[in-house]
Amino acid sequence: MGVFDSIRELCEEWCGIQHKSRKVKQIQGVEIKVKMDCEGCERRVKKSMEGMKGVTEVEVEPKQSKLTVKGYVDPEKVLERVRQRTGKKAEFWPYVPYDVVPHPYAPEAYDKKAPPGYVRNVLLDPEASQLARASSFEVKYTTAFSDENPNACTVM
Repeated sequence: MGVFDSIRELCEEWCGIQHKSRKVKQIQGVEIKVKMDCEGCERRVKKSMEGMKGVTEVEVEPKQSKLTVKGYVDPEKVLERVRQRTGKKAEFWPYVPYDVVPHPYAPEAYDKKAPPGYVRNVLLDPEASQLARASSFEVKYTTAFSDENPNACTVM
């Protein structure tokens, strides 16, 4: 901050001048699930995002049906643009690595269509999260026979 900035701030406070602050967008990554069957679909999805204002990087992973867009963008606008330009069904990436979820093989979390090492993000869904979280009662009895617990039952 220079001398002129300090003087300007003092003058603004003294005169009571209000500045309208512009909202600055943060750089962020948006992950979207889009079904891609062939190289043509892959090209179409990538081209639909390359011309968008604020986009700095577009990455397509056809095996996972995943599109990653990085830049100064609004996630809702990115999703709408993909749907509109490609004509394909698109949704935000619904998967997280399986080690993030406490019970990755709970009925609502496990998804056969998920890429290897991923499960559905059930922590955001209030109905499914009850099944995917363990109660303290369950945790107490499952750790009682754990090899990692030094005070575990030694009868076994």
